[in-house]
Amino acid sequence: MWILEHRFSGNYFRSNKLDLGKCDFASQGQDRSIVNWYLLYLISEWVLRIMMIPVVTHRRRPNSAMAWLLIIFFEPWFGFLIYVLIGENRLPQRRIRKHDRLLAKLETLSRRFRDHPQVMKPDYDSRLQSAIDLAERLGYMPILGNNSVELLAETDETINRLIADIDQAQKHVHMLFYIYRDDKTGNKVNDALARAVARGVKCRLLLDAVGSSDFLKHNQQELIDAGIEVHAALPVQFFRRKAARIDLRNHRKIVVIDGSISYTGSQNIVDSDYGLKKLAWHDLMIRMEGPVTIELQAVFLTDWYFETDDILEGTDIFPDPKSAGSTPIQTLPSGPSYPTENHQRMVLSMLHAAQHQVTITSPYFIPDEALLQAIEVAVLRGVEVTLILPEKSDQVIVGAAARGYYGVLLEMGAHIYLYQPGLLHAKTITIDSSICMIGSSNFDIRSFELNFELTMMLYGKPINMELKELQDKYLSLSEKLELSRWNRRPYYQRLFQNVMRLFSPLL
Repeated sequence: MWILEHRFSGNYFRSNKLDLGKCDFASQGQDRSIVNWYLLYLISEWVLRIMMIPVVTHRRRPNSAMAWLLIIFFEPWFGFLIYVLIGENRLPQRRIRKHDRLLAKLETLSRRFRDHPQVMKPDYDSRLQSAIDLAERLGYMPILGNNSVELLAETDETINRLIADIDQAQKHVHMLFYIYRDDKTGNKVNDALARAVARGVKCRLLLDAVGSSDFLKHNQQELIDAGIEVHAALPVQFFRRKAARIDLRNHRKIVVIDGSISYTGSQNIVDSDYGLKKLAWHDLMIRMEGPVTIELQAVFLTDWYFETDDILEGTDIFPDPKSAGSTPIQTLPSGPSYPTENHQRMVLSMLHAAQHQVTITSPYFIPDEALLQAIEVAVLRGVEVTLILPEKSDQVIVGAAARGYYGVLLEMGAHIYLYQPGLLHAKTITIDSSICMIGSSNFDIRSFELNFELTMMLYGKPINMELKELQDKYLSLSEKLELSRWNRRPYYQRLFQNVMRLFSPLL
């Protein structure tokens, strides 16, 4: 009863009115605090926008800078965090200094093998001299003759040949791959390496930390226990990174056996139906014997040294070269440790030197402005430029960005053929049946600027005609893309592709 009387008394209402006033005052204070924090957030966004302009535009291509500024303008904090993770493609100074120290050793090694009596002076067209000189200036590797070359265009054929060579190894097996999987293919190679170790052969395996992350996490210790040396290339360490951005990757594929047999190209150690089961990968590897194997050995050992601080030398590692054939070959490594974009510079040089025909195969074709202009100039000079690209892509965004350039390329007069059976993963270019390039590098901005790649320059008509026959086979399994058909694609596809094209410098 007392409670009811108290609630209906004036004192009750006055006291509650006072309490309500306190609540209103507290609420207003909270509102002011929220407004202040919001204003502070808005100010911080504009500070970021302004501060990032000189950072993003410093020593960067205009199209890449514009793409970054676009992201930072609309989402400053999100863009800033992404830029911190993947915005800078420079390597730490420690790694660059290690690379520079190795260059002196490479020059000494090059002189030793170039002047060796078993290495005859390569026989090639004198018109190729400028390309040969450029490749040596870029990658510090000279052209070497007396090599044999074998094209391997089938996954199972490549793996069987590789395993047969590993089973014959006597001293060492060195392998570097971007993707290495715990599947049927990977298990076959693992078993071959274990057999080699049992014979006393030194087996060293270097795998990219991101591309082979699952294998390194679940299978690395098993191989180490079997006596195989296994290390991750460019491990991701957020607080003590070995790369200035986490997506700088080692995309090379290298095998060197006893310093006399070598493999490189586009194929990883995975089953051919890796990724999308209905999209089989079609790769190309080359198997080489002869003096050029020493150059691939040098590239592998450079990457091995970066990750282990272990310099491998001696006649077991670099045996005297032996003549194995007549094909002149030159090795062109590329990546952020070099002062220029080696692969891009070489491709541009080839396009400018072409007189009749250029044919390119690549799973990801995202050209920068310089490559687009080089293709346009080549077409205007009367050169037939043909691009053989996959109809379907395993990467939605990257595939859309690539297709965003199709209209521009077709309007220039380039021919585009879309490969039908699966994902054409071979990375090749032939020029006038006199010089060709085969390797791990795609024709996109990522391969030009960010990835560690390896490309082989092969000179002479026989190997070029053999590769051209393979490219013609790809053509026979492709459909030609006509500009009229391309312009009829749905509007939503065109919009999505064009938007992705805007951000292609960041992909």
